[in-house]
Parts: sequence; structure tokens; C-alpha cells
Amino acid sequence: MPERPRNPYYNGPVSDHFDGTQFFNPGGDPPRGLRDLLRWQFGGGRARWPKSAPSPFPPARPEERIDGRDLRVTMVGHATLLIQVAGLNILTDPVWSVRTSPFTFAGPRRVVPPGIGFDDLPPIDIVIVTHNHYDHLDLVTLKRLFARHAPHIVTPLGNDTIIRRAIPKAKISDMDWGDRMSLWDDLVIDCEPCHHWSARGTRDRRMALWAAFVLTTPAGNIYHIGDTGFHDGLNYRAAADRHGGFRLACLPIGAYEPRWFMKSQHQSAHEAVDGMLACRAAHAVGHHFGTVQLTDEAIDAPVDMLKAALAGRDIAPARFRALRAGEVFDVPEA
Repeated sequence: MPERPRNPYYNGPVSDHFDGTQFFNPGGDPPRGLRDLLRWQFGGGRARWPKSAPSPFPPARPEERIDGRDLRVTMVGHATLLIQVAGLNILTDPVWSVRTSPFTFAGPRRVVPPGIGFDDLPPIDIVIVTHNHYDHLDLVTLKRLFARHAPHIVTPLGNDTIIRRAIPKAKISDMDWGDRMSLWDDLVIDCEPCHHWSARGTRDRRMALWAAFVLTTPAGNIYHIGDTGFHDGLNYRAAADRHGGFRLACLPIGAYEPRWFMKSQHQSAHEAVDGMLACRAAHAVGHHFGTVQLTDEAIDAPVDMLKAALAGRDIAPARFRALRAGEVFDVPEA
């Protein structure tokens, strides 16, 4: 009988989403295997992206702090957002590198520069890393942030090991689904399930956890998902039941084609609108599109789908905005 592979990142008890070696989505679909990957890669149908697609917005220069009932989100690019609320500056899945890849010379390359210059960042207090795919966990950027800001890094189980190997002195909190952390006077962080997977290479698939996060603040609740398949909306409805709805949901809307391959791991913009309604979010911002080409759809397809989905549900476009690099959104009160 073949020896069970060793998990290099996490050693913990078996749970309803961890079998002792690998994490999994309860009642969900595992990621597809090599045969399906090759079928997709060599099947054609990939839209051609431009080599450069500058944002219509100039690079933002954020204020140092946002207080009171104000809530501001600035798009950096892909899944990197600067969330300013309750006097805290929070970065999600920070990537300032040119490529989202283990290599500097190959792999998906960004076609639009970051919407905030690295040197123009305000003091960063908290960094949320939702999972370990290279377009979300960028060790080069995390090292730069540690050297400049020394933020508190919050991430799901196992990802802390990856980060700590690169930044031994970093302050890191690892969280399991269902965990709650209250380390700041005006912020509580809950770790929530989402339907995804993880890998940094070919032999560590699903050995670090993926997660969504809820930020409870004096200005309202924020629901942030880095990546997810829609999974019949189960996690959206559960989050609303636990937290009573949200002032803002930050939802991925891109990297969804071809659907036969991507459905279990990346939702479409249409599904994201359904998710906004299911989690009872007053407003939403769309991310995970238009920065690096990971999948087959055209660069503007997620935005076009989002517009059509909102119109089809008779939802005002201002409630769900697909943010471009450098765009700033002052979120109305719910």
C-alpha cells in the first residue's frame, strides 16, 4: 500500500474539512486532474488579451487613515484591495509583482500597473492572505511589506508556514474555518468557508486551507472572498445567517472560462450577483479580473457579464462596482 503523502504545511486534527493530510470542501467538488487540465490547455478557445491595458483611473494616493462611519476601498489590481475603515489600513492578497508565478521569467504577467504605487501606500496594519495560489500569496510583495510596514498577517491554516519560511520574524495569525479573532479594539475577524483549493506546486495540492473572511467594524460588516466557486450559494447564505448581512462584499468576478473546468473553483460575474443577494450585502465590489490572464475569457468579459447580470435582476449598477486599478469607492452606509 503506497505511503500517505506528508503535509509540509500543517499537522492538525481531522475535521469536517481536513482528512489528516488534505483539506477539502464538504459536499463539494475537488479540483480537476491533469487529464482535464491538458484538455483545457490544448482545447483552444482562449481569448487574446492586450499586452498592456492601462486603467482609466490614475494611480491613487490614499489618505493615511479613514475614521468614523466611513469605509473606503481602493483597487490595486486583481484581488489586491486596500480597505480603509475604523482607522485601520487592510490589504487583501497583496501582489505588486509583475508576474503571478513561481518564476520571474514566465507565467501570467500583469497588463495593468498597480493602482497604488508601493511607495504611496499608507501605513499598513493588517494583511489578509486568503490562500496560497500565486496570484494571491506573493512572497516577494509580503517581504517588501514586512520591511516597510511590519503588518499583522492573517491567513488560513498552513499558509502561515509558507510565509514564515520566507519571513521568519513576521507576525502571523493562522485561522481555521469558524475561528474568530479580536486583536484590535475596533475589528473582529471571522474565518469563513469558501469553495476553492490550494497548491504552490505539483505535490502540495490542498495541503493549506483556503478561506473567506468577515471583518466586523464600527462602520459595518465586510465580507471578503479571494476566490470561490459558487457552490449553490451555500456559503453565502451561511455567512448571512451568521453575521446578519453586510455593508460591503468584495467578490471575485473573473477567471471563470471554460465553465466545465472552472465552475467548482471560480464563480462567474452572474453567480457573484447571486452571491451578493444571498449574503444580503448592501454593496459589492468586483475583483479578480482584468489584471492577469489566468483563463479563457476576454479581458472585458467579466465587466460586461456583471452589467448584464445586474440589469437582469433590476439591481442598480452603483450597488455592485467592478473596480479598475486606481479606482476609489467610498461605500455608502447600508
